[in-house]
Amino acid sequence: MANLTRRVELFTGNDDDPRFSGPATGDERQMLVGFLQGQRATLQLKCTGLDGQLSRRAVEPSTLSLLGLIRHLADVERRWFRQVLAGQDAAPLFSSSAAPDGDFDGAVSDPAVIAAAWEAWRSEVEFADRFVTEAPDLDIEGHDAWRGTVSLRWVVIHMVEEYARHNGHADLLRERIDGAIGL
Repeated sequence: MANLTRRVELFTGNDDDPRFSGPATGDERQMLVGFLQGQRATLQLKCTGLDGQLSRRAVEPSTLSLLGLIRHLADVERRWFRQVLAGQDAAPLFSSSAAPDGDFDGAVSDPAVIAAAWEAWRSEVEFADRFVTEAPDLDIEGHDAWRGTVSLRWVVIHMVEEYARHNGHADLLRERIDGAIGL
């Protein structure tokens, strides 16, 4: 009989996956941040070891790529935390009104493009984490042209939703690139 392995073990190699080890009870902020950190870590894990293959559009006819997801999520983090909540004048890094899909269309297999995407994503995550940590509570508000008034609570929940959706895309992209499956 074949040695059967759970799907999670196929990617991480064990049952002790640190991505989702945050609290299951207690403080709301800690739980929400734990879920968001787990989703961010999943994206990072799905991209591990691919380098130039990050730009591969592996589920035709879609233009999605893992690199495009990194760039897109850097812009999403930037929009919600810097622009909407912190009120900064921070234009998107990878898309614009002239190139609304620039985050995906500009995701090319160039080491400098890949490095810039990771640097931007990490910088935006760092800003968001610091913002959430320093916020007096989850009820602080910002204004968004799309949603109107939003709270920090709503933004963090939305970011968990955003990453979870795109991590589903990352699952399919990674499996098509090199066969790696898992949570």
